[in-house]
Amino acid sequence: MRCERGAILGKAGLPLLAEKIASWGADVSRHCTVIAATVALALLPIGASQAGSLLDILKGSAKDDKKHDKSAAHAGLSKHVAAKHTTSKPHHVKLAALGPANLPHSAFKLTPSACEPAKFKIDIDVGHTADSEGATSARNKPEFSYNLRLAQQIAGKLKTEGFSQATLLVTEGKAKPSLFKRVAVANDSDADLFLSIHHDSVPDKFLEDWEFEGQKSHYSDRFSGYSVWVSHSNPEFKTSFAFAELIGKEMKARGLQYAQQYTMPIMGHYQHELLDKDTGVYAHDELVVLRKTAMPAVLLEAGSIINRDEERQMDSAERRDTVTDAVVAAVKNFCVPQAAPSAQNAARP
Repeated sequence: MRCERGAILGKAGLPLLAEKIASWGADVSRHCTVIAATVALALLPIGASQAGSLLDILKGSAKDDKKHDKSAAHAGLSKHVAAKHTTSKPHHVKLAALGPANLPHSAFKLTPSACEPAKFKIDIDVGHTADSEGATSARNKPEFSYNLRLAQQIAGKLKTEGFSQATLLVTEGKAKPSLFKRVAVANDSDADLFLSIHHDSVPDKFLEDWEFEGQKSHYSDRFSGYSVWVSHSNPEFKTSFAFAELIGKEMKARGLQYAQQYTMPIMGHYQHELLDKDTGVYAHDELVVLRKTAMPAVLLEAGSIINRDEERQMDSAERRDTVTDAVVAAVKNFCVPQAAPSAQNAARP
């Protein structure tokens, strides 16, 4: 007998479903009954009012959700890492984790993905190049020098923490060609993760003039803070978003504030969608290094170097250590090592 999807998806919710299962009796094949019962049990903890579309759950919520369902993002993270590093064990996702966005925040808990840090490939991209140095700080230092120094420290710390395949990407050439060059290198590396390191500035209309050590310069003390960026156009957007959230949470946990100006209309075409108001994750769909990379990709603006106070902080070893620790902690949470067997288990035949 064919399973009737229309009968399952009645507006009465779970009571109708339970009633249907009971009424079918022996006329329904064992296969259909098992499926219906399994779905009913999976939805019971959620509640009939929050169960969402049963059809969407059975399809694995394949469609991208414009509301950026965090649970789907976290499931995507586990799926990506497991697919690259596991061939023998299937990946299982709890049906309750695929529910609608109005579930309580506790329901969006990240499901860790088991992976081996020594085999986990992460590219740490140094934003801009020596030929195209990016923004100029309030004290006339090129952004590229800040990016290089911080990226080197992050890559080095990852290696000491067991991520021996962390790779520093330093690209040469002019601005636009270098963007496609670094994307090509990253895609050829078959990395599990791509992180581009930058430091922030402001649109020219916010700049003010001043002199530093006898040289004319520009500054803007109006805005400060870090920001984390992802692109909907990245083929691994949900996983990118999950990793970006991890970075934002670690930055926030260390007392750092994210830059909020990108939500303001005064930013003009620099205004962007804020995906997570707690962690400072923004969407920028046109960034080449985010939309053209084949792996999950995130861009971190570590702080503002056009703000005179924050520039001094970004130039300090203490702030670099804070940002480095936050990024490394996020990578560790993204790639949870497989637990080593205990001595007792190892002794068993």
